[in-house]
Parts: sequence; C-alpha cells; structure tokens
Amino acid sequence: MAMNQLKEALETLKDTGVRITPQRHAILEFLINSMSHPTADDIYKALEGKFPNMSVATVYNNLRVFREVGLVKELTYGDASARFDFVTSHHYHVICESCGKIVDFHYPGLNEVEQLASHVTGFKVNNHRMEVYGTCPECTSKEVH
Repeated sequence: MAMNQLKEALETLKDTGVRITPQRHAILEFLINSMSHPTADDIYKALEGKFPNMSVATVYNNLRVFREVGLVKELTYGDASARFDFVTSHHYHVICESCGKIVDFHYPGLNEVEQLASHVTGFKVNNHRMEVYGTCPECTSKEVH
C-alpha cells in the first residue's frame, strides 16, 4: 500500500509541475512510512545521513510545497512544534495529553458529519477535523506505578 501511495504522491507532484528531487522523494517516502506524525526536525534527523547537505529549512520548504499541493497536512496542537501527516482518506487523531503522541483512527460514520452540517446550516462545507484527547497506554501505565 505504501508503494502505491508514494507512486500516487509523485504523480500528483508531476501533475502540479513540482520537480521531484531525491530529497523530496525521500521526505515523502519517510512521511508515508512513518505513522508517528513526525515534526520537520524528526524528518531532518532521519534523513541527514542520506543528504548531508540538506538543512532543516530545506525540509520545511518541501513540506510547505507538499502542503500546498494537498499531499500533507500540518497538525498544530497547542504550542508543540508542528507535526506533519501524509494525507490519506479521512481519519481522526487521538492525542495523548501527557506525551503528545498522536495516533490515527478511522471512523467512517464521521463523513456524514459534513453532509449534516451542510444540510442544517446551508454552508458549503470544505472539511472538518475532530480530535480526541486522553492518555496513551504507556503514559497510563507510568501513572499507576
């Protein structure tokens, strides 16, 4: 599945006229394979061995390009540094208030929320976001001890 997503993402870049550099390829691949919603810094640290001349600024600039063509979402929660999420089908985030870990979960029924909101208010709805907050299993087990 990840290979397909990468292929489609690269097609999207080609279609929008974005040049595909080895760095962009690597950043995209890292994002697709990473389920942890990395920060730009995480991405930089993961790839600096492969691209010694790449800077954090390069990573940020590429993430901005990906965001503009709709491949990547920037998640900002409170004051933590922004995390980046490769855009797949609608999914939602459950966030640990202790360590800040973000986990995806899918709940298809929520797509109806947009239709209902539109129907009730007359708004043309573009998107929505839902966040669930709690304490992850690791943090919970620490609290007990």
